[in-house]
Amino acid sequence: MTLFPNVQIHESAYVDDRVSIGAGTKIWHFSHILGNCNIGQDCSFGQNVVVGPNVNIGNRVRIQNNVSVYDGVTLEDDVFCGPSCVFTNVINPRANIERKDEFRKTIVRRGASIGANATIVCGHDLGQYCFIAAGATVTKPVAAFALMAGTPARRIGWMSEAGERLGDDLICPADGTHYELENPDVLRKKP
Repeated sequence: MTLFPNVQIHESAYVDDRVSIGAGTKIWHFSHILGNCNIGQDCSFGQNVVVGPNVNIGNRVRIQNNVSVYDGVTLEDDVFCGPSCVFTNVINPRANIERKDEFRKTIVRRGASIGANATIVCGHDLGQYCFIAAGATVTKPVAAFALMAGTPARRIGWMSEAGERLGDDLICPADGTHYELENPDVLRKKP
C-alpha cells in the first residue's frame, strides 16, 4: 500500500495490498478498498464505500455513503457520486455463471455528477460535467453537459461546468460562461 501525506483512513475501514492513495484523501467508516486500485488526491469516500479491485479514481472525487465502484469502472477527476448510486459491470449476471471476462467498461468523465440512487448500467460512458438526476437509470452513453433524468434516463436539458441548469440562452447563471450547440445532441463551451 502506498499512502501519500495527510491520508486519513478510519480504523474500521480496510485497505488491501497494491493500493495507492493520494495526498489528502479521506476514507470513512466501514469502507473497503480492494487490491490494484489507484486513488487520487483530495478524495472523500463516505461510509460503507467499496472500491475495486482494479479501479482508477482521479483527484477530488467525492463518493457518498453506500456506493460500490467495481472493476471496469473509472472515475476521472472531480466526479461526484451521490449516496447509494449503483454501478454495474456485467450486463447479464447469473449467480451460477462466472462472467469476469465479460466486464463492460464504464468511464465517468471529469466533473460528472451522479445523483442519489441513480443506476449506471455498464458499458455506457458519462460525458464531462453531465448531471445524472437522483433515481435515474442510465442505459446509453451520456453526452457532455447533459442533464439526464428518468428510467430509462433521457436528456431533459443541459448543465454548466459550474453545476447550474442552462436556460434557452445557454449562459451559465452562476458564472456567465457561454455554451453553444454543435448539433442537437452536442453542447460545448464557447471559445
